[in-house]
Amino acid sequence: MINFNGNISENTALLSIENRGFAYGDAVFETIKVSLGKILFLEDHYFRLMASMRIMRMEIPMNFTLEYIEEQIKETLQANDLSASTARVKLIVNRKSGGLYTPTNNDVDFLITIKALDNDFYTLDEGSYEVDLFKDYYQSPSLLSTLKTNNKALNVVGSVYAKENNLDNCLVLNTNKQVIESLNGNIFVIKGDTVKTPPISDGCLKGVMRKQIIDIVKTMSDYNVVEDSVSPFELQKADEIFFTNVIVGIQSVTKYRKKTFTNNLAKTLIGKLNAKVRLG
Repeated sequence: MINFNGNISENTALLSIENRGFAYGDAVFETIKVSLGKILFLEDHYFRLMASMRIMRMEIPMNFTLEYIEEQIKETLQANDLSASTARVKLIVNRKSGGLYTPTNNDVDFLITIKALDNDFYTLDEGSYEVDLFKDYYQSPSLLSTLKTNNKALNVVGSVYAKENNLDNCLVLNTNKQVIESLNGNIFVIKGDTVKTPPISDGCLKGVMRKQIIDIVKTMSDYNVVEDSVSPFELQKADEIFFTNVIVGIQSVTKYRKKTFTNNLAKTLIGKLNAKVRLG
């Protein structure tokens, strides 16, 4: 069951060939985790969605309040018999059909889809996880590069590259040849007591889980969190590297080229993250 503009339906053939998200990538989206019926970090997702729509110059409907979005997600969960379960929610907002590159109006449609997940809480996968740089294409840092839009060609081609080379993931570089993120999440690089993550100005996604981890590390007296550019040369000197997104939580990197890494901070953070989810 899906939710299209507030209407629950079994109809999966709602996408017009003139849909602007399909035709021009004129869409933004949020991927949200629901844990045992609880929508995680909804306020952060909501404000990022509103900011993304404004940057894309979409018209925000008057009824698009936080409460309305929460209600629509819960109704879609209920329609899929997942009200008390754990699930992955994808909320897509696209500009209404009409026009070519120049739209005929800035009104929007929204679509909510649901997929059940197995893990109710965040767990740390301690298996092998090898990464390398993706250097075929680079991300140009701008406000647009910080958004979750349908324009994800670099991530798709990078993921194909990773699969072809038996890698679990790749690191994305910006046009200044700085490491900005992984193909599916933000990156944190740990050396000693310093936890470094690239700044939004370098072109990385303004990740919701990135924000949670930064907030948690700031409460820990043993570590300092720094938002600063990450050079590829720093990676082989790091003690620990991990990626973050709202579905997985934290993914530790075990190997980059010939360097292997610990996961000590990731182990600590996963516990604190689950505590934050329970108390939030």
